Parts: sequence; structure tokens; C-alpha cells
Amino acid sequence: MAKFPTVLHSRNTYIERIKPFMRTPIVKVMVGHRRVGKSYILFQLIELIISEEKEANIIYINKEDIDFVDIVSYKELHDYISQRLVSDKRNYIFIDEIQEIEDFKVSIRSLALDDNNDIYITGSNSEMFSSDLANELGGRYVEFRIYSLSYLEFLSFHKLPNDDTSLEKYNRFGGLPYLIHLPLDEAVVMEYIRSVYSTIVLRDVVERKKIRNTAFLEQLIRFLANNIGSLFSSKSISDFLKSQNIKISPNQVSEYADSLASAFIVHKIGRYDIAGKKFFERGEKYFFENMGIRNVIAGYKPQDRAKRMENIVCNHLLYCGYEVTVGSIATEEIDFVCTRGNETIYVQVAVELSRPETIAREFGNLLKIKDNYPKIVVSGERSFEDTYEGVEHIYIRDFLSSTLTPKML
Repeated sequence: MAKFPTVLHSRNTYIERIKPFMRTPIVKVMVGHRRVGKSYILFQLIELIISEEKEANIIYINKEDIDFVDIVSYKELHDYISQRLVSDKRNYIFIDEIQEIEDFKVSIRSLALDDNNDIYITGSNSEMFSSDLANELGGRYVEFRIYSLSYLEFLSFHKLPNDDTSLEKYNRFGGLPYLIHLPLDEAVVMEYIRSVYSTIVLRDVVERKKIRNTAFLEQLIRFLANNIGSLFSSKSISDFLKSQNIKISPNQVSEYADSLASAFIVHKIGRYDIAGKKFFERGEKYFFENMGIRNVIAGYKPQDRAKRMENIVCNHLLYCGYEVTVGSIATEEIDFVCTRGNETIYVQVAVELSRPETIAREFGNLLKIKDNYPKIVVSGERSFEDTYEGVEHIYIRDFLSSTLTPKML
């Protein structure tokens, strides 16, 4: 049985999303980078099941636990689970970091044929899951993206008040769940985050992609960390790096950047033509999934405040379940076009709104969009008025404290 933690900090947003699929033959897949808290969500699900079924048959495998070191292929996986299945009752199967098992999809496909098997798996590589599981399981799986702690989760985990000092800590350290076991001291926290970052890059990028040019990979990561929120193409990144005497082809830039997105280090946000209702083939922005990791790479500099704010707004939108793109209307840019089901919202991000020209630009871009979907400007200034010509303004901390429901907007 699992080495069950004595204290579980609830992440109910994810549990509520997963609940409708529990006790069904649909495979539940949780993806996200290492140390983001996927294991603890599995533990929460196990705890929930046991609270409802005292005698539930729980089968648990964690590939980061030495107890399961001998399970290296789909055959050992299938044999281990088959020996523990009970034929006349539901079997709850949990497999953590399943990408460490070769051809795992073969075993999962077989196990999913039995409606008595309720399967939950986690992994740290989106590319492998989306391609392999889609081919093997068709429509019989559902994927849940697990993110670093949201701002409110961060406050809850660390028992902090919702004030600007706490927001600064969140902005600086990010939302890795394990930080609750450490003092929020910069030297201690950054050393831990640095070790997590190194593990992700080594195991989920370098080893998995068999990358040889690790020096370029480090340069690319540093470049992206220093330029979050900037619009790029693979060619423009390649051209810039050539100016720094680093010769790399656009194709290789694209391949390496995609590998960072697959390992959940960065979000790759595409560009959308609002008027033409189509996606651009070139040009995207990159944001870091975890601000602590970004700050370990690029440092925490006052002049980067605008970049960091745009990054945490993007992260919150994704956490709230939105599909996020960068908007384009004529010659103007809309920071984020966000869709969730039949909802759409447009979001601009501004550090300050003290100057008339800044106000005119940030609100004016949104006013050029001629539809009735909600439009908001998120800023670092609480004192600004709530609305401007019908466009709502939200202070950054209030924005991060919301779930962005239509009622809230």
C-alpha cells in the first residue's frame, strides 16, 4: 500500500474536476512537471475513495519509490496489477509517474477493457501522453493538467493572509507545494527550487529527448526566462542567438522549445487573429509554469515586474481552466484571449495606470474588439477606478483571488 502522508493539504479544484469521471472505465490522466503535487492529488483521491468504501481494493504503484523498481515494462506492470485484481468488485488502480515504464500504454489499454477497473495515472511529459494514449485509448481517457499552486492555494498551504506581502512571496517563490516544509527564506527556497529545476531539465528534457547540445538548451531557457511575454518565432530566436555567437537552426530552436513545453517548464502560447477568427502559423509567447523556477534562472529584478505580472496572470487563467492565446486585432495586441466552453474573456495586463497614455492604450486596445464578451484590465494599482468606458479594471491580487466566473465579471 502507499506510503500515505500524515497530512494532506486539499487541492479541491482538481478533485472536483476529477469527481465526475470517478468509478467509470475512462482512464484519468494527471500531467504536470515533477514536484507539482500530482502524487498528493492521487493520495487525496485514495483518501476520498476509502472514506466512501472502507474495503475498497486499492492498487498503487509509484515509480519514484524503490519498492516498485522492478516494474520497468508493460509486462511487469500488467503482472503486478493482475495479481491484485479482484474479479467481483471495483478495482482502483493508481500509477504515479507512469512514463518511467516502457510501453506502459499496452498494459493500460488491456486493463481499461474491464469496466471494473477504475484507473488513475500521472506523468511528467505531455507529448508522450497525448500521442501514445490518444492512439491506444481513443476517447476512453481524460486528461487533467496539474499546475503549481494558485495564489489562494499558496496562502492556504502557508497559512498566510491575503495581503500584498504574501503576493510578493508568491511572485518571488512560486507555488511548488513542498515549500510548506521549508522556511520561506530566499536562500533556502531558491536552493530547493534550483534542484527541482535541474531534475526536470535532466530527466524530462535532456534524457527523454536525448539532447546533446545541453549548452544551447541552457542558453535557450535563460533567453526565454529573460524575455517572458515577448512575441517570438523560432527564426527570431535563432537570429538573436546567432548575434550572440550561438549558431543554431530555427528547426532546432523549435524542437528544443517544444521539449521544454512538453516537460511543463514553459507554456507555449499561440497567436490568434480576433477579427479573422484564425490562428497565426508563426509567433508565440513563452511563460514559465512556475515563477520560482523562472526567478532561479533569470533572477528577481525590479525592472522585470511587468513580465512577472503578465506571467502570473497567464498562469491563473490556465489554472481556472481557460484555453489561452495571444490576441491580435489590426496592428494591436491583446495580451490574452481566453476561452472556456462557450465563455470568452479578453485580458490586458498593466503594471501601472497612472499615465493617460497608458490608460488609453491598455483600455483602448480592448475597446477595439466589437463583441459583447467581458473585457478586463489587470493592473498593479488598486486605486484606479473599477471601470473605464465599460471595460472592467481588477487589481492583481483581487484577480488572483478570483475563479473568473461569468458572475464575477
